[in-house]
Amino acid sequence: MASVLSYESLVHAVAGAVGSVTAMTVFFPLDTARLRLQVDEKRKSKTTHAVLLEIIKEEGLRCQKRDVKDIKDVVRQIRGHQRVVNVLLTTPLWVVNTRLKLQGAKFRNEDIVPTNYKGILDAFHQIIRDEGVLALWNGTFPSLLLVFNPAIQFMFYEGLKRQLLKKRVKLSSLDVFIIGAIAKAIATTVTYPMQTVQSILRFGRHRLNPESRTLGSLRSVLSLLHQRVKRFGIMGLYKGLEAKLLQTVLTAALMFLVYEKLTAATFTVMGLKSTHKH
Repeated sequence: MASVLSYESLVHAVAGAVGSVTAMTVFFPLDTARLRLQVDEKRKSKTTHAVLLEIIKEEGLRCQKRDVKDIKDVVRQIRGHQRVVNVLLTTPLWVVNTRLKLQGAKFRNEDIVPTNYKGILDAFHQIIRDEGVLALWNGTFPSLLLVFNPAIQFMFYEGLKRQLLKKRVKLSSLDVFIIGAIAKAIATTVTYPMQTVQSILRFGRHRLNPESRTLGSLRSVLSLLHQRVKRFGIMGLYKGLEAKLLQTVLTAALMFLVYEKLTAATFTVMGLKSTHKH
């Protein structure tokens, strides 16, 4: 217990948190591009950099709403080990987060109804008033299915690690990062179609809505998948995947870089030697 509560552990924890926040902030635009590609099917731009350039040209180079960051912070505080419970508790926050993130976008799909929220509380108020309280849980079913994403990632991570350890005694920090990135990329690619459906259901602002999509039942999920493939082919399920993978890998890389540099600098300033080994 003493080692867990040591000064060194505190330094590593703070450095990790700073690294995580820095990385997520820097690469946040990639998540915005990913969401635009998923929800606005008629957007002609196919690549991440093209979408980012469109956003800058049409909406200006601006920071995302503070409300979105606040929601993300709340969600991270709520999250623990009970994933299913977390999904049910945090889905309303993610629904509002998705809508605020897309607010002000110049949609190519004329079926999309733009939002006009003044903030988090106003978003909750308008959604409940206009769509009913259950609309706050749009996309719950695909979210529940996506709890398998970390399991897939861990399975591939452990498999790759075992293969590397057959050839060497110890893994370096670079080895860990590379196999972690590969495992995350595989898990993201496998589950991405469900993430696309999740984003569409959370946004839920389409005039053409032939069936109730509240909660995102199995029927509505399969219907959306079928419609997407029919209209855009199998690749329609993977719009925005490039942005998602870039965000995932670059965020992890920058997080580890800031973490390593900050811990090293802190121990140097304090005249201490870290016992942390890689």
